[in-house]
Amino acid sequence: MPISPYMRDIRAKIGHDVLLQPGVAAVIFNAAGQVLLQRRSDNGEWGLPGGIMEPGEEPAETLVREIREETALEVVPERIVGVYSGPEFVVRYPNGDEAAILSITFACRPGAGEPRVNDDESIEIRYFAPDSLPTMARRHHMRIVDALRNDPRARFR
Repeated sequence: MPISPYMRDIRAKIGHDVLLQPGVAAVIFNAAGQVLLQRRSDNGEWGLPGGIMEPGEEPAETLVREIREETALEVVPERIVGVYSGPEFVVRYPNGDEAAILSITFACRPGAGEPRVNDDESIEIRYFAPDSLPTMARRHHMRIVDALRNDPRARFR
């Protein structure tokens, strides 16, 4: 999985210690109401596409960049589903790095392009009906459920 020069410099200083990382995730609904998921190459698990913000980026800008990099799809962010953090968002990567993620999660609609695996972070990209989701970590599932509520008010968890 690629790591930005910024993050590489930080990791060189702190090693594998837990690092607070602001990030974004997308709950992308197609016209049929299906949600786009990615199956990660590092752990084989299904989840929401997204990624970590770079210094100077705005959250929506990060979202559009990350989704394009991972899925080749342009997305249109429509609303913030919620802001999420806590114990379920502390992750340990296969290389030993630990991160406490603060995720700003957006509901989006697809724009130009067709979703496909577009980098080495994913092994599969596909749409699922909300009642036929694959097994995934609770932190991903809860954000899909929250997005399906279609509440204009953001959730804070």
